[in-house]
Amino acid sequence: MSVRLYVGNLPKDVVEKDALTTFFADAGENASTKVIKDRKTGKCRGFAFVTVPTDEEADAFIEKYNGQSFMDSELKIEKALPRSKSEDAPSTASAAPSKGGKRKRSGGGGKKPMTYSSGGSNSAQPDPRWASELEKLKDMLQKQTTNV
Repeated sequence: MSVRLYVGNLPKDVVEKDALTTFFADAGENASTKVIKDRKTGKCRGFAFVTVPTDEEADAFIEKYNGQSFMDSELKIEKALPRSKSEDAPSTASAAPSKGGKRKRSGGGGKKPMTYSSGGSNSAQPDPRWASELEKLKDMLQKQTTNV
């Protein structure tokens, strides 16, 4: 089973895959490198991924290259977190490329609009960050209606 490694703290200049592959040449030919670049500028986004065949090679790679200097930047290397496909994770349907290579965009940024209903245990609650402000507004409204 192959293991993906996150390589962080790369310089945000033009970092070529060949330069990084040459830097990691001692890791062997089994390691594949992918530099993540900005689509518009073509510059490195500051990180890359290296895939190695086994856990043992991954641990050896981290041991050898973590903290090494590459283009005046100290590399941060760790095992990449797997992409989660569970229901708890945010939906990736809007971020996944569709046919033609463009992303689908949902109008609301992936959030459902908050709806309020009277009573019931399933009623939506206001955002707790604004709950105190909402209470103040309700009190002001109540005082205005009783004074009229």
